[in-house]
Amino acid sequence: MRIRTDDEVYRVDAVWLGPPKATFPWRARYVAWGVGIVVFLLVLAVERRMNIGFSFFSTAWGVVITIVITRIICSRITHERPLGAVMVMWLRELTAPREKTATQGGAASAARIRVKAQRPRPKQPRRAAGRTNKQQVNRSRQPAVRSSAPSRRSRSKEVRGVRSTARP
Repeated sequence: MRIRTDDEVYRVDAVWLGPPKATFPWRARYVAWGVGIVVFLLVLAVERRMNIGFSFFSTAWGVVITIVITRIICSRITHERPLGAVMVMWLRELTAPREKTATQGGAASAARIRVKAQRPRPKQPRRAAGRTNKQQVNRSRQPAVRSSAPSRRSRSKEVRGVRSTARP
């Protein structure tokens, strides 16, 4: 069951039935004729870009495609939502920011790992020029002397913003 509006203004459907005394067998609103002409010209332009020649069948298919597209567009146009509002809505829908579904990175891959032909060898200790093995042995037996400066390890334990006891 269809409920009709009480407003007489909206009961009038702006349609063009054709010339007087020779009306068309279908009803089409004025906006549908305007949209249909623009869509038909666009369909013909697309056919020419696809190298489809101008013949009876290509024009007939162009008319059929135009009718389908025009009916889809005009089904969304009402007196409450005019053509301009529908076009703006479609434009905003097409240019709206979308959620990115593609992620950066991905699965781990060994594609960028450099591979050398030779195995890595342990580094040889450097020998100072002019020293003998005996001098190196004597030096290694001497006890290590600690410096009076605080070590890096003790400095890293301090917390920023908290006062610590004075150092000697």
